[in-house]
Amino acid sequence: MLSPAAAVVAAIRAATGSRPAVRRTHARLLKEGLALHPPAPSLLVSAYAKSRLLPDARQLFDEFPNRDLHLYSSLLAAISNSDSPALVLPLLRRMLSVDALQPDHFVLASIASASARLRSLSLGKQVHGHFVASPYSSDNVVKSSLIDMYCKCGVPDEARKVFDSMSVKNSVVWTALVSGYASNGCTDKALQIFQSMRGRGLFTWTALISGFVKAGESVRAVELFVEMRREGVTIDDAFVLSAISGGAADLAALVLGRQLHGLSMRIGFLSSMMVGNALVDMYSKCSDIHSAREVFEEITLCDIISWTTMIVGEAQHGRAEEAFALYNRMVLAGVKPNEVTFVGLIYACSHAGLVQKGRELFDSVKQEYGINPGLQLYTCYLDLLSRSGHLSEAEEIITRMPYEPDEAVWGSLLSACKKHNNAEMSIRIADNLLELRPKCPSTYVLLSNVYAVNGKWGSVATVRKLMANTKVLKEPGYSWIDVGRESHLFHAGEVPLDVREEILAFLDELVSKMRQRGYIPDTSSVMHDLEEHEKEHHLFLHSERLAVAFGILKSPPGSVIRVVKNLRVCGDCHTVMKLISEIFQRKISVRDSSRFHHFECGKCSCSDFW
Repeated sequence: MLSPAAAVVAAIRAATGSRPAVRRTHARLLKEGLALHPPAPSLLVSAYAKSRLLPDARQLFDEFPNRDLHLYSSLLAAISNSDSPALVLPLLRRMLSVDALQPDHFVLASIASASARLRSLSLGKQVHGHFVASPYSSDNVVKSSLIDMYCKCGVPDEARKVFDSMSVKNSVVWTALVSGYASNGCTDKALQIFQSMRGRGLFTWTALISGFVKAGESVRAVELFVEMRREGVTIDDAFVLSAISGGAADLAALVLGRQLHGLSMRIGFLSSMMVGNALVDMYSKCSDIHSAREVFEEITLCDIISWTTMIVGEAQHGRAEEAFALYNRMVLAGVKPNEVTFVGLIYACSHAGLVQKGRELFDSVKQEYGINPGLQLYTCYLDLLSRSGHLSEAEEIITRMPYEPDEAVWGSLLSACKKHNNAEMSIRIADNLLELRPKCPSTYVLLSNVYAVNGKWGSVATVRKLMANTKVLKEPGYSWIDVGRESHLFHAGEVPLDVREEILAFLDELVSKMRQRGYIPDTSSVMHDLEEHEKEHHLFLHSERLAVAFGILKSPPGSVIRVVKNLRVCGDCHTVMKLISEIFQRKISVRDSSRFHHFECGKCSCSDFW
């Protein structure tokens, strides 16, 4: 027969996770007079917190007359893992001052975890200092928490120092360190640590691969995934499939993405919501929005990430009506939208010219859902207003929004002023933007052209001087295309020697056919210090044209030509793509830095509003 204490422990642990069960158990313990007897107080606080009843846990904590270290440890551990980790700070102050208790190793581990969640390096260092001076300075559990904290605060070298001081290193701390270096961009160090580790399991491989994807090294991430498969590591967790699908999305590698889809299906993870969400995102970013939608519709239980990923995908592909229909379905399903959902919806409005719809959505963010719009949502809304010609309204919102306007905000408005030929406003906005000392090379090109068009040659010189002094170089344009099982990269102005004659002959023939249809080159996006024929030649060799020319020459007739570009497609190339799709009767999909363009029969999915 269980002792009273053991019975209490068993009852509370059995109830943990179920709100009604925890409350019933608490009521029974109160009735039996056991609620105040250890270990009931700390276990009840922990049970309430783990059942997502943190206010109840806090109320119970406050009601206990004698709060000891166990009670504080239970509540601090719960708060550090909750949605409000900052609440550990007032509780810690209360423990030190009101109840005059010194933290033990359990409390220190919880505070270190909260520091990691808050990304607070200063708090983390204070915890570390207190830990070193405490009687628990050799505790490996606290050291594990400190390693995690330093990695998440962006200083993996400090984590390495703690790691080297550990007497026993298990796979968890090895994995945390590998992940910390990789996710902070130190991929070579991460790989070095990984290779020195014994018994590398799936979670360590996952940490390394996801870190490489996060660091933008998706090619190496794919190579590591292939190596993991060759080593025969069993995939019994969905996260690695989600991570590598993200790598395929970054690379716009549709063939790889389809293979990962097949692998997920074969090993039984297609029902995983995490994998489903990743596949939806992958297909969307690989320009196959129809496959993305098919995967989405097969997800059994959609969360906010599922809905938002699909809504953003539809928006980026110029399918505004589909995005709005999905939003209506989501609301009817009882899923509350978040800020990213509204970014996708207003983006759809922006690229379809639906100004009033966008206004209504933006107003509903705070009025209906109580969400305070962040700078990203403001920027998206301002883009909608400015590109639609509501320039004064956009400028007024910039002056009263609760954020300092950044380069992206002013740049969007300036681009719209240039598009709508508002010379006076262009100069004023350009001056505001210039004061920010922009970092993006395309911003300097825009500034230079705006000043040049308006005859402000002194300002043009200032822009050029700033570019030289800050060593800003215009990012070279490049595009790539997959033909068969090979990827081919094209840089602006550079035609590969092995296909040079074919591509140049094709482009010459193309220009002739386009001029017969009334084509006149639009050189407004080219720097104004070039002669007109030089500007036209500059456009002639834009990377996306070279990639599309190669695709038409080398891909099977009737296949879709899919091109990815690192920069935004210029207005002239957009016109040329429409003409190519009409002249050669080919479907062309171009993913640029802003959105997707689907060209067919002389028209684009963006309806020339992008």
